[in-house]
Amino acid sequence: MSKDIRIKRGLTLRLEGEAEKELVKAPRSKTYAIKPPDFHTHVPKMVVKEGAKLLAGDELFYSKYTDEIRFTSPVSGVLKEIKRGDKRKILEVIIEADADIAYRDFGKLDAAKADVKDVKERIYESGCGAFINQRPYDIVADPKDTPKAIFISAVTTAPLAASKGFLVKDKIAAFQEGITALAKLTPGKVHLCVDEESAQYLKDIKGVELHHVKGPHPAGNVGVQIHKIDPINRGERVWTVGVEDVAIIGNIFLTGQYRAERTVAVTGSEAKDRNYYQVQIGANIEDIIGSVSEDVRIISGNVLTGTKLSNGQYLGFYDNELSLIPEGNKYRMFGWLPFTYNNIHSNSRTSLSWLFPNKKYTPTTNLHGEERALVVTGEMEEVLPMDVYPMQLIKACMAGDIEKMENLGIYEVAPEDFALVEYVNTSKLEVQEVIRLGLDLMITEIG
Repeated sequence: MSKDIRIKRGLTLRLEGEAEKELVKAPRSKTYAIKPPDFHTHVPKMVVKEGAKLLAGDELFYSKYTDEIRFTSPVSGVLKEIKRGDKRKILEVIIEADADIAYRDFGKLDAAKADVKDVKERIYESGCGAFINQRPYDIVADPKDTPKAIFISAVTTAPLAASKGFLVKDKIAAFQEGITALAKLTPGKVHLCVDEESAQYLKDIKGVELHHVKGPHPAGNVGVQIHKIDPINRGERVWTVGVEDVAIIGNIFLTGQYRAERTVAVTGSEAKDRNYYQVQIGANIEDIIGSVSEDVRIISGNVLTGTKLSNGQYLGFYDNELSLIPEGNKYRMFGWLPFTYNNIHSNSRTSLSWLFPNKKYTPTTNLHGEERALVVTGEMEEVLPMDVYPMQLIKACMAGDIEKMENLGIYEVAPEDFALVEYVNTSKLEVQEVIRLGLDLMITEIG
């Protein structure tokens, strides 16, 4: 029996450039990269050197402070380069791939019959532990913890986001095995949240509590779903896993192989071929979208929370989307005049776009203003469907006031939950960065 969750507050952004639901096999990249900055707070310790021969699933590095968390190669080949930044910080581990992938054999394991120790060991030795994030703090989960529940969101609400149902519709057996394995890691429930599309593929999954979620973005954010279903208190841990990542975990048990496959939606008004592409994690984006003009912003992820990339860089570890939109380097004449243009979306009705509720827009990266003081307008609360005071929490994070952050609900939020707040607020503050710094402070002080 499923449960229904209806989200009323939020904002649906209708943008040009949605991907056609057609799966295309992208050309195999010559090089792939795992990027340690994708794993927030974890400092990598390399176990292989440049020139080493690798199989898919071989360990590349582990976390300095939690050595059970290992990060493995998505393809077979040769470790070409360890790219470093300031203070020798490792930015990318680049692998020159073989023509055909050869896999390390971890051995098949029936998750239903295996005990908890064996299941956890298999997940973490294969590198699949990197797919399990924890709340609070939105970081890779510590295997020493026992979560009170595990949440998986198969709800698509972010602008131009890849359809979660489409990602797993051909991987149901692996997804079910992944659920069976994850259920061993918690004494509580595994919560699976679905929308109308994903429900048709996942409605018969066993071992989960099913929730039908409806509403505007950020209804698809797992943090919002946790808040509505099983809120987090101090000292508690909840683990979250992406939909396609559950299938990767399932394949480790079904096949004994680390099949680090990603289905990537190429979206946005500037994308030439808007399709879904089958690639490996860490693929070179140029092999997916080709070379792109400097007037185009390439984003690994969606337009609200993604990371800026340049030609020849690599897909983010967790990302199922590449968004291509115009750079904000062109300006409107008399752009400061309100009610002048109807081709720019405005949540506060400062343009005529509000007269066309179903119109699709072509966004740019232009901020349309400069950073200014925070003013109490109520606009933040309209798009954050959680029982927190967003402006007060933002101010507490900026001030580094730990006690206020706790009282205002810092344990329940992640930067992505404030993406719409950042979009609509007139202060033009980098709100997601502020929340991330607040969470980092809590990790340092509270742990």
